[in-house]
Amino acid sequence: MQTRAKTKTLAELGLTATNASDVRITGLSVDSRDVKEGHLFAALPGTNVHGAEFIQFALRMKAGAVLTDREGAALARDVLGGSDVPLVVVEEPREALAFTAALWFEAQPEVQVAVTGTNGKTSVANFTRQLWTEMGAEAVSIGTTGIEGAFTAPLAHTTPEPITLHRALARIADEGITHAAMEASSHGLEQRRVDGVRLRAAGFTNLSQDHLDYHADFEDYFAAKAGLFNRVLPEDGTAVINIDDPWGPRMVEVCDARGQDILTVGRDGAAAAQILGQRFDATGQELRFEWGGRIHQVRMGLIGGFQAENALIAAGLCIGTGADPEETFDTMHTLQTVRGRMQFAARRENGATVFVDYAHTPEALKTALRAIRPHVLGRLIVVFGAGGDRDRGKRPLMGRAGAENAEIVFVTDDNPRTEDPALIRAEVLAGARKGFAEVTEVGDRAEAILRAVDSLSPGDTLLIAGKGHETGQTVGDTVLPFDDVEQASVAVAALDGKGA
Repeated sequence: MQTRAKTKTLAELGLTATNASDVRITGLSVDSRDVKEGHLFAALPGTNVHGAEFIQFALRMKAGAVLTDREGAALARDVLGGSDVPLVVVEEPREALAFTAALWFEAQPEVQVAVTGTNGKTSVANFTRQLWTEMGAEAVSIGTTGIEGAFTAPLAHTTPEPITLHRALARIADEGITHAAMEASSHGLEQRRVDGVRLRAAGFTNLSQDHLDYHADFEDYFAAKAGLFNRVLPEDGTAVINIDDPWGPRMVEVCDARGQDILTVGRDGAAAAQILGQRFDATGQELRFEWGGRIHQVRMGLIGGFQAENALIAAGLCIGTGADPEETFDTMHTLQTVRGRMQFAARRENGATVFVDYAHTPEALKTALRAIRPHVLGRLIVVFGAGGDRDRGKRPLMGRAGAENAEIVFVTDDNPRTEDPALIRAEVLAGARKGFAEVTEVGDRAEAILRAVDSLSPGDTLLIAGKGHETGQTVGDTVLPFDDVEQASVAVAALDGKGA
């Protein structure tokens, strides 16, 4: 369903046109192929082509008005010159579209939070939703794994474009769901997709190398993340910050400048939720932390030391939106692993275990391997690669992160996309061979997983990293069915004689 009301004027959507603001709009579109009669077509600047190039097609579909920037207006001058279709020209068309979408769809869940950072966004959003649900709220999480919880739906992007996002939020609110926790990617923040979402709290996990093919440098990457706090989260909102990360104190300064309430998490003695200790076993961990002068201890079935920070950021987001701290902490023992995030996949008859994780950056891979190490009695084995058509600079760093933190490394294909898989593996191997691990190259990912599982001895653990929850492998322009968890289970079944 496209709308919550039949029509709205441009003025009601907060827009002023050069030639008319009382025209009534019947819907919103960013793709000219989706335009229906009376729609507002948003012609946005793109990486390779400006959306204004498609205004002519939108007009053929009887668009009711066009939203663009000065460049777009100039590009479409000839097309628009002979038309009486209202033209809205703004400096920041993406921002304008986000607020327009919020006004068009109107409804949003009453309590909303967002989390940003290189790693941990999916876990924090899901953990927040789980805690809310356990405490009696109707809740969803929105992000990489889609919309999950009291309402479910797939999503094409971690942070959807504004029309899709606000349509979803309105649908969620219509279903009577009051709480939503969403991931805010750097792309989504840079492109103003989250603007217009009414947040009560926001979280920051960490910052490490990723997406530097999109962002100019780390400062630009940080600035995109900081947009969640200095632009989207209101001044009366609560910021939950991991101050153990080197960029955490910088983010605290951003929030402090806005006058926001700040709740810090970490091992640092200044943290509001201070981690005092962790004890690991084969299936989880015991977490000891201090809050408000009181010591808390909770058992969680979560693999990886970093999950303590993720769980406490989630708890902080709950507390920052009105949940009772003691009830929140008492609920933490119910947290379950998020699909594709340190997910238990299989166990061999000799007791060796296999886990799957989404770690696809050097820092994430290093963190994942170091986090799983305390749970391992024997050798740590890892299977990973690197994606094509993405930041090449991180490939040797990925290799080195694997080889310096595991005993045995299998370098394989991730999502090669349109690049030559062998060349990608070569760049990863260049870094891997600088470590001390035994390194093997196996291009076929299924074969790499099979050989890694076959190498497991009693007490060993295998981590299959890079794809996590994904159920496909992108080769060229084709997405082939592929699930790391499923492949691990098949390999164990075949090797232990359970496949017949």
